[in-house]
Amino acid sequence: MHDRARHQWLGLAGWLALCFVAAGLGAIASAQAGSFYGQLAKPAWAPPAGVFGPVWTTLYALMGIAAWLVWREQGKPRAAALGLFVVQLAVNALWSWLFFRWQMGAAAFADVVLLLVLIVATVVAFWRLRRLAALLLAPYLAWVAFATALTWSVWQRNPAILG
Repeated sequence: MHDRARHQWLGLAGWLALCFVAAGLGAIASAQAGSFYGQLAKPAWAPPAGVFGPVWTTLYALMGIAAWLVWREQGKPRAAALGLFVVQLAVNALWSWLFFRWQMGAAAFADVVLLLVLIVATVVAFWRLRRLAALLLAPYLAWVAFATALTWSVWQRNPAILG
């Protein structure tokens, strides 16, 4: 394998690893999420707990590929876009701690709103560098918009638990 090809594959592996490390950090916080989620009052449109794992696995893979595509854009000002990506990834991982581990509904809602803003900013930054990368983030943006509404609704329905 040529050095350039190896560099590209290592880059892809690195971005995917970063995304799944963030996923893992969130998973640590949500180890008991299934039982906790089951005891919460939820709106009728809330998905069952079993939906979240497959959806998030797919989204993290798409996110890693998107970041890799932007990272590959040599000669373009990509540092700010990738910096936004890393920040939103950290905010993403924090949500599980706030909601599931620490049961802080207001903070989890503020976090997911910030995450939504950061994802929009990341999509805009990625669009300027590599449109496919921005499009790969579209399902993530849609899911987090849904998660924002769900976080609000669950928090409001469970003030004693998520005070």
